[in-house]
Amino acid sequence: MSAVAELYHAFLTGLILTLAQRRSAADAAEWMFRLFRHQHHEKFLASFDKLGLRGMPDAVACAAYHYLSNGVGGVSVEFVRESDRKAWVHFVPPRWIYPGAAICGVPGEVSRAMLRGWYAQNGVSLGNPRLGFVCTAQTMDAQHGLAGYFLEHDHALAPEERLQFRPGELPPRFDPAGAPLLPAGQWPAARLAKAQRNYAMEYIRSGLPRLVECFGPADAAYLARVTGHLVGAQLYRETARQLGIVGDDAAAFGAFMAAFARGEGDTAEVEYVADGVIVRRRSWRLMRRLEPLSPAVFDGWNGLHEGALAVHNRLLVMEVRARLDYGDPAFEWRIRPRR
Repeated sequence: MSAVAELYHAFLTGLILTLAQRRSAADAAEWMFRLFRHQHHEKFLASFDKLGLRGMPDAVACAAYHYLSNGVGGVSVEFVRESDRKAWVHFVPPRWIYPGAAICGVPGEVSRAMLRGWYAQNGVSLGNPRLGFVCTAQTMDAQHGLAGYFLEHDHALAPEERLQFRPGELPPRFDPAGAPLLPAGQWPAARLAKAQRNYAMEYIRSGLPRLVECFGPADAAYLARVTGHLVGAQLYRETARQLGIVGDDAAAFGAFMAAFARGEGDTAEVEYVADGVIVRRRSWRLMRRLEPLSPAVFDGWNGLHEGALAVHNRLLVMEVRARLDYGDPAFEWRIRPRR
């Protein structure tokens, strides 16, 4: 699960950078807005009971949501309750979503789009037209991180008032003793490990279909596939080490694909044939219940396998022989030597 979380985390960061470089900052921001708005509608209210947020004042519940949900995913966040109507969140560098020097390639528009997609919508989803978010710092602006507060105003907010920027205000000092806690006894270590994996996977589950919405299937397939190839290649050695892969033949890569499927919560079988292996994967947990999907989603996702194979052994080739998204009973890949 750790290997899967790291690879999908890098895939998300890579997609942001690919869009900013190969399209434009505006296109990267539009995709980020749609991604976070989609996840907001899927996750925000549905997670209130799991995170123990019922009964809190709205501003406090929103800040607590982002503190707890991101903390479960392994993200460094601070929370400060200033009053029932004002509560802070502060995402402290290093920023999970933009690891290392990758943050230098992310346009500021991307961060603003994320806030518009999710934070500005919290009051709407809660049925509280007075609730908005005030952003006081952004990491890409060379400030102390991403910070701001949920504020319940004295009047109903116009759409353009739901997200405001007031750079210069500093969040109060964080006291962990005053921060909310996950419901006692409901989050053992095994559940937290699975949640951290799912946190990274959910961005790709939501992000690839949004890529098709934004740019059409042909461009989306190209953008996701080249990103997947680069990320799969760049992280292959470390991922293979985590998964215990030994050797560079077709059988070893079949074992890699099967182990990665298990890490995602799926199963895969490897059949050994005369000139290589056939890998069959009969479920796709990442995209379940999202049918029908554009073929571009699989084409982009499969770039991860293609990039990994290029580093595992550049003299091997991968053929896709069957696809779940085409109605076949399994994904089926054949891995064999070049002829």
